[in-house]
Amino acid sequence: MEYRKFGTTDLRVSVIGFGAWGIGGPAMAGSTPIGWGRVDDDVSEQALRKAYELGVNFFDTADFYGLGHSEELIGRTVARNNDVIIATKVGHRLDRDQNIVLDYSKQHILAACEASLKRLGRETIDYYQLHSAKLSHLEQGECVEAMSTLKEQGKIRCWGVSLNTYKPEPEAEFMMKRQMGNGFQLVLNIINQRAVPLMQRAAGAGYGIIARMPLQFGLLTGKFNQKTTFEKTDHRSFRLPPAILDTSLRALSGVWPLAERYRTSNAGVALGFVAGFREVSTIIPGIKTPEQAIENSRAPAPISEADMGFLRKLYDEKLAGVLEMMEQQG
Repeated sequence: MEYRKFGTTDLRVSVIGFGAWGIGGPAMAGSTPIGWGRVDDDVSEQALRKAYELGVNFFDTADFYGLGHSEELIGRTVARNNDVIIATKVGHRLDRDQNIVLDYSKQHILAACEASLKRLGRETIDYYQLHSAKLSHLEQGECVEAMSTLKEQGKIRCWGVSLNTYKPEPEAEFMMKRQMGNGFQLVLNIINQRAVPLMQRAAGAGYGIIARMPLQFGLLTGKFNQKTTFEKTDHRSFRLPPAILDTSLRALSGVWPLAERYRTSNAGVALGFVAGFREVSTIIPGIKTPEQAIENSRAPAPISEADMGFLRKLYDEKLAGVLEMMEQQG
């Protein structure tokens, strides 16, 4: 396992981390799925332990994943190991009517942090993130004040923002201009390369970079076809309708031969593409089973400069259009 420095902090993180949204289970916000469908907690715990055994030391979760269940699983499996780095998030909650509320008030953040620490069985969170906070929240200032307070209290070591999937620039630019925080989480994969210029500027300014969704909801594993469907408790049931599946798979047809060239899986190529950006500190594919932990923890394929160029060009010519379809879908 390769380890990289997280910006200017003292954290050294595994280049492949553990994305823990999926293990949270089939949570719902009213009738809207906010999870990845059914999971087996025993299998999830096995996945966490297997990833740690293979050198993964960075585990990314949120208090909204499974409405706290993901944090609980991490807390009772790997969180007590001294070399494990835990990143979690705050800012989403459900109101009494089960509607999603974005809450970045100081009061909520301080209380939510205490709840996360309890679920994780820890005294300190290594990296605490504002979960998709908007520019208006940062400008209002309570969330920034809360992070400063938590750091002074020793409840968190570092903090940053998990940026918007499709428009990450406003919040990142606000933070960088004021030299706030320590890192950003952003989407980066073969299909979604929109954040590359921003990532390069942020890393140059000393921010750690977490690359999420490296497999774009599983599309980049090569395991889907035009007839793939998802259960209703899986958020992909509305994010990946047949039209998007078909267009995506057609656009990606030129990518799959790279797996044979590099003697790896399609996921190995996808992870290799993201790891090819040295600005990236850690990549967090979603992992739900020990088998996925093994596959994703393998060293990413060392994609050549020429093939990185090919994949960047493919984005410009075809995949940016796919991304626009996904953005419209929500």
